[in-house]
Amino acid sequence: MIVAGTRPELVKLAPVALALRADGALPVTFCHSGQHADLGQDVLAAMSIVVDARMTRPDGSDLGDLLGGLIAALGAEMERVRPRAVVVQGDTATTLAGALAAFHRRIPVAHVEAGLRSGDMAHPWPEEGYRRLVSPLAHWHFAPTSAAKAALEREGVAGWRIERVGNTVVDALHRAIGMLDAGGGSGGEVAVMAARDDRPLVLATIHRRETGPERLAAIGDGLAALVREHGLRLILPLHPRGESAVLRDRLGGIAGVTLTGPLDYLDFVRLMRAARLIVSDSGGVVEEATALGRPVLVLREATERPEALAAGTARMVGHDPAALLSAARMALAEPMPVPSSVFGDGRAAERIAARLTRDLSR
Repeated sequence: MIVAGTRPELVKLAPVALALRADGALPVTFCHSGQHADLGQDVLAAMSIVVDARMTRPDGSDLGDLLGGLIAALGAEMERVRPRAVVVQGDTATTLAGALAAFHRRIPVAHVEAGLRSGDMAHPWPEEGYRRLVSPLAHWHFAPTSAAKAALEREGVAGWRIERVGNTVVDALHRAIGMLDAGGGSGGEVAVMAARDDRPLVLATIHRRETGPERLAAIGDGLAALVREHGLRLILPLHPRGESAVLRDRLGGIAGVTLTGPLDYLDFVRLMRAARLIVSDSGGVVEEATALGRPVLVLREATERPEALAAGTARMVGHDPAALLSAARMALAEPMPVPSSVFGDGRAAERIAARLTRDLSR
């Protein structure tokens, strides 16, 4: 059983589902927890993924209520399906709930994107805590990089349980690029508008819980100054949370700024390829930017993806407008980074499917 519930999980677990189904040795149930009930349908459609079971997001906005409800709902589905293994990804509430529900039923857990560590429990919050809690419950640890593998070894995870496979986000990215090059994708209004604009494109995403109103206001001011100073086109898909209103207040009405709702996955990849600069607090976007060879400014105080910094793709700017503006000036003055395979070669899902098939077929 593959368990996913957020849009990033859908992106990163779709290649695993496709690889397991292509192999055909193991039956696969794809379970959607409902955590992001209204996001991700475009990802499923683009990746040709059929959801076998879909939960309803638990009521309430409290994280404890969300986690408890997900554990109960996923546990009930596991009782019905009786899977031989449960696959979870990353560090969301769905990830931890799926791992706990499986652990309570003595079902072995495979953790995709295992071993990422920022070293700071508050950044990102609560994700750093969630992924650390999943590790002791997991039977298989599919680490994306050598640094992630080393982190798991330092924590005492047996070496035979860890396999460095790369990050499945690169698998999904390669698939998306192939579809776009073949003429796929919706060609949404924002993507079409950007293609007709001669100004250099800056693409931004901001969604972290720890980025509250004060920090959002500072980031908005920095982005506004960047657009005005360099005459850029900024596209910012706003996350559907109440705090995004701060960004709308700071950036709405500025010439060259386009604020939009969440974009289809293929359109977002299209914009990343067209971007001269990416600004984001998303770990997945940092990985994608590095694979594409696009400079990315990271709106965080700590990162669990130091490989992007070492590759020369990413710069940490936190939430300081002056730091954002200074780093953007440097990035825009330099040549585009060279695309890097530090996060994978596009075959991570194949390796995961092969290991699970081998171990579960014994």
